[in-house]
Amino acid sequence: MSSPATAPPAPSNLKRIVAASLIGTTIEWYDFFLYGSAAALVFNKLFFPGSDPLVGTLLSFLTYAVGFAARPLGALVFGHYGDRLGRKRLLVLSLLLMGGATFAIGLLPTHATIGTAAPVLLTVLRLVQGFALGGEWGGAVLLVSEHGDARRRGFWASWPQTGAPAGQLLATGVLSLLTAVLSDAAFQDWGWRIPFLLSGVLVIVGLWIRLSVDESPVFKQALAQAEARTAGRERLPLVSVLRDHWRDVLVAMGARMAENISYYVVTAFILVYATTSAGVSKQTALNAVLIASAVHFAVIPAWGALSDRVGRRPVYLVGAAGVGLWMFPFFALIDTGGFGALLLAVTVGLVLHGAMYAPQAAFFSEMFATRMRYSGASIGAQFASVAAGAPAPLIATALLDAHDSSVPISLYVIAAVVLTVVAVLAAKETRHRDLTEVAPGDGHREPAAVPVPDARRV
Repeated sequence: MSSPATAPPAPSNLKRIVAASLIGTTIEWYDFFLYGSAAALVFNKLFFPGSDPLVGTLLSFLTYAVGFAARPLGALVFGHYGDRLGRKRLLVLSLLLMGGATFAIGLLPTHATIGTAAPVLLTVLRLVQGFALGGEWGGAVLLVSEHGDARRRGFWASWPQTGAPAGQLLATGVLSLLTAVLSDAAFQDWGWRIPFLLSGVLVIVGLWIRLSVDESPVFKQALAQAEARTAGRERLPLVSVLRDHWRDVLVAMGARMAENISYYVVTAFILVYATTSAGVSKQTALNAVLIASAVHFAVIPAWGALSDRVGRRPVYLVGAAGVGLWMFPFFALIDTGGFGALLLAVTVGLVLHGAMYAPQAAFFSEMFATRMRYSGASIGAQFASVAAGAPAPLIATALLDAHDSSVPISLYVIAAVVLTVVAVLAAKETRHRDLTEVAPGDGHREPAAVPVPDARRV
């Protein structure tokens, strides 16, 4: 039989924990993606007027990238206290910070009202968003991973990952509705504020659900053992991660490169490319991302379940290789200017991305020991985002401006795929690991398998 720490929890309790993580991550990703969509559609005019349209878009995406710069800091701070105090408290704080910053953006005066102070304030609020999101991801996936049934950890841990497409779906859906019912002038004047202000309502709902769940039993057990062993004298989690799990941090960072870059090219940069190079309307581009995000949401749990059967690495590698092979057809389809071709391009891109994103939660959680898991998973994921997702729309836009071609953008994504494939091939398979038995420094040994009746059953 499984140990108490890894015994399957009551289904109702696990579903409540999954719901709390999913709703919280959905709200936080809604806030984060809303900014990205607004940066592509209106922020260039509202906060950087007078510039060439493409230059204004570059400046707008620069403030978008600033949010990623704050994510490693969020990972360090939230990871440290999450490994010391627990997962739940830090998740509540991250939700409050993200929601508050997003609501404040909805109230922000534009350049026409307060001049250069407007983009400065916008950048500060974007930094707060990035700081909060840097701490959110690790806590949300660990809360589920450490509560969940070890036989189906890939499946259950993939549900917080669906918060990304759900947030994208919600953000794009609200923007698509507003652009459909409002004139361009009305949307640019006041309509863009509505989805940002809506975040205040969503945060209240998220807090109500997130406060109702219990702390991770795996963490509580590890905390009690550590206190008994060290009488409170432990190394800082960051120091422990860099000393005992530095290889796993590098693997996580490498694994994130193709996943992160491809996602922001497919969902954020696409709004620029489709509307400027392919002559597609804003509404059409938003609708394509909207429908594709719904498919993305649906396939992530399926990819997560598959990783429980065949392993995290094979599924991840299929996604990475698939994204690399899809890049040239992706842009060729968009260049046709047809909605069906655009929808196919984005949908296939996101389905392949899901093969990387779904097993990532369980994969990264299984690499690190419990008392440094929040720090390790967060650092590996969020430090990579500075080099990957942060500049991806910016680099893609600059390449388009310099070469007037999608070929350099495709090669850029393929280069990231090569890094990811190398990183994942360098990792050990982790799907049989018992989270209570992952010890410092054993990230590259095969730990004891969790005894289960049928590890393939989902």
